[in-house]
Amino acid sequence: MLALRLARGSRPAVQLRRLLVAAASAGTGFLLLYVLAGAVARPAGSFPRLVWALVPLAATVHFAVAVARADPATRPREGMDAAGLGRVRLTLAAAISTALACTLGSALALAVFLHLRGDLSGLPFDGSGARLLHAEQPLPLAAALTLLALVPVTASAATVLALRPRRPLAPQTALPWGIALTACGLAVEAYAGRDGGGILAGWVLTAVGLALAGPGLAYACGTLVQAARPGALRLLAGRSLQEQASRIGPPLGVLCSVAAGALTAFALRDQGGLQVPLGPLAWPAVALVALCAAATLLTSAVETRRAGAARREGLLDLAAPARVLRTAAGLRAAALVAVCVPLSWGVAQLTSLALTR
Repeated sequence: MLALRLARGSRPAVQLRRLLVAAASAGTGFLLLYVLAGAVARPAGSFPRLVWALVPLAATVHFAVAVARADPATRPREGMDAAGLGRVRLTLAAAISTALACTLGSALALAVFLHLRGDLSGLPFDGSGARLLHAEQPLPLAAALTLLALVPVTASAATVLALRPRRPLAPQTALPWGIALTACGLAVEAYAGRDGGGILAGWVLTAVGLALAGPGLAYACGTLVQAARPGALRLLAGRSLQEQASRIGPPLGVLCSVAAGALTAFALRDQGGLQVPLGPLAWPAVALVALCAAATLLTSAVETRRAGAARREGLLDLAAPARVLRTAAGLRAAALVAVCVPLSWGVAQLTSLALTR
């Protein structure tokens, strides 16, 4: 009941983010049902399709966790423990809210899937996707419900793990591990070649490596902004970026890995492209992953802005012009773009070389 009351009383921006989580969950659920229907019709080769479908699942869960972290209702406040709303109960409420949003999306995916197959009639486009969705084969209900439950269960469990109290680490701590994992991912891709499983394993290692290296890269960007006798504006932008590195670094690294994957697919388009065994839904799945990665980064930026609200108010109280704060924010964004665009391009070039050796 607490989770429902918090969800009903949230601000429109928070509700919009939850609806976006539901939409991402619906897209992932539809993809999982498509894979299931294909496995029933053609069992051979169904496992690789299911493994590739787990990539949008991971992107959706990552986005759902970012939304839960940015929700103001999950932030502990003074005096809330006396009302029985301590950190544990707020974490539980956030997990339930995440599960509700993802369940709504999964239910929508099931309804649309059955409607396009022709199992639900009376609405426009009834049965328009019967051939693509293998309507000639019965859909196992238990397996469908199990696959649809993956997103709510995984997202709520990940929310609990993400919101648990833990000691903050320095942004540079995981940078060597991130670089090592990225190198391992490139090595796996070079060893496996154009094999679908090798590409997926290598890309996952690269994505995890860039996510681990993201905070260190963001911190390094802040250091570069302050280099060479900085003025007040560059000091403000650099110090703020260093403080935000732990929050925006991981989603920034994931977005870089998605961009590198897209650039690699574009570079190999004349050589057959990447072998993604998802059929006609391969590009919609890629679009879903890219949108989830971008939305996760924007949501993390919103959380960072909320965390720095007291600092901004203090600067404004000291008569700092609002234009200076906006310019500093633009400088931070420009520094991140100046580092992440070449990084994504470089990883894409190395991946293309590894796959075309």
